[in-house]
Amino acid sequence: MIVLVDANAFLWWANDDPTLSEPARRTMMDPANAVLVSAATIWEIEVKRVAGRLDAPEHILEEAERSGFDVVPITGADAVAAAHLAEHHRDPFDRLLIAQALRLEAVIVSRDRAFAAYGIRQLMA
Repeated sequence: MIVLVDANAFLWWANDDPTLSEPARRTMMDPANAVLVSAATIWEIEVKRVAGRLDAPEHILEEAERSGFDVVPITGADAVAAAHLAEHHRDPFDRLLIAQALRLEAVIVSRDRAFAAYGIRQLMA
């Protein structure tokens, strides 16, 4: 299974935070799954960390690598698809994540209930 984690799920994982649900943690630990982090998620975390609005690891790419997660680049097709999504969700970072999940046929690990309106598979973080 392809698993795409959102910013909160990634940070909860990185901090071994018990906030991350046990089903999400088991799925992310399962070696049979390809666990991915979007470049959009890395960007979101860094933008908020640098602005002082988020407490996150300073070396977020190294954290992704240490966790064994692959970083998915943002393609032009992802950007176009995100722009054409219905307006159920207005956050541009999450819209990119949704577009990538649709392209990759991935399960998104997130607590954001607005994702369901897009018909994607979601595992509650």
